[in-house]
Amino acid sequence: MPPTILHCLKMQNSSQFLQQEDPNATKKWAMHLLKECAKAIFEKDSVKIHHILWMLNELASPYGDCEQKLAFYFLQAFFYKLTESGESSYKTLVSAAEKSQSFDSARKVILKFQEVSPWTTFGHVASNSAILEAFEGKSKLHIIDISNTYCTQWPTLLESLATRNDDTPHLKLSVVVTDGARGSIMKEIGYRMQKFARLMGVPFEFKVISFFSRLSDLDRDKLGVKEDEAVAVNCIGALRKLGVEERSEFIQMVRSLQPIVVTVVEEEADFSSKEDEFFKCFEKCLKFYSMFFEMLEESFAPTSNERLVLERECSRSIIKLLACGRDDSESERREKGIQWCNRLLEAFSPACFSEDTIDDVKALLKRYQAGWSLLPASGEASGLYMTWKQEPVVWASAWKL
Repeated sequence: MPPTILHCLKMQNSSQFLQQEDPNATKKWAMHLLKECAKAIFEKDSVKIHHILWMLNELASPYGDCEQKLAFYFLQAFFYKLTESGESSYKTLVSAAEKSQSFDSARKVILKFQEVSPWTTFGHVASNSAILEAFEGKSKLHIIDISNTYCTQWPTLLESLATRNDDTPHLKLSVVVTDGARGSIMKEIGYRMQKFARLMGVPFEFKVISFFSRLSDLDRDKLGVKEDEAVAVNCIGALRKLGVEERSEFIQMVRSLQPIVVTVVEEEADFSSKEDEFFKCFEKCLKFYSMFFEMLEESFAPTSNERLVLERECSRSIIKLLACGRDDSESERREKGIQWCNRLLEAFSPACFSEDTIDDVKALLKRYQAGWSLLPASGEASGLYMTWKQEPVVWASAWKL
């Protein structure tokens, strides 16, 4: 937390406030105080804002328990919002994170997260199964990867292609990169992917497509799509990075590629709200990240550096969503599976996951601690939900023309 806040806030007794406001709030004190503070910000109650900010500052810590961490990262966002420094602070934090990131550091965080939690591997397994089934009998394959997975899902797919009953197909993997820092890491990843493909005996071509404009401006030529290729488009954590107004355009662009399958995986959260609904947006944000931080706390060791990196990544998302202007925060406005379904149905039809895929995902979840389960979508939604403690947290789906 910036030390300047200490000079602008007055000392208050935090424990006394909690007891006066809600005797049951001590267990979830961070959520209670943060809600009161967000309400005061929305109502422009400066006295109450200062009162609660001081208490949050007194109690919060990025190295404490789940409640202390929640308090710390949301306090940051509140401070940047109140001082109108959200955009500049966000850019500074992102720049610092990019400079400190290397292939080895990124790999270490990703692999450790996959070891202790199925949060990311759930989407990998579901997507790979759908892609492999769509590629059955095809000889020239092209996967367009628009995701944030650093290619960690593809080694298992290469292994599966190597053991196909028919001739081993030729695979081209085109990875779309939208920032410079990831581009440098992808060079090392590409080298390792090509080496692994040779080991597996799979004819393989790896291509990094650096694209810093709107993703909806991509087309067949920019992506190097050829007429004789069977195309799959893989979007894991990609749609939420698009501005809200660009999402339908992007989906139509994907349709223009004439893919035989499109896989979409997104976290199950709804951060969409109107411009003047700060408190409503905050409540949704707090609910999701309190659950996510609790999951991290139960999955990682208390002193895990990898956990700290993931939490800091969350903090940047919280700042972008709550402290930046509407245009700047558009790309963090997650939508739930049913909302994505409504968008995708404008261009595609659902491709139901097979029983084999469902069995693969169930087998994956059994490798982790209790609390994870699988829930098929119902009603107007399609796909699969991974739940944690009965709460849907990640949604996976497959689509066809």
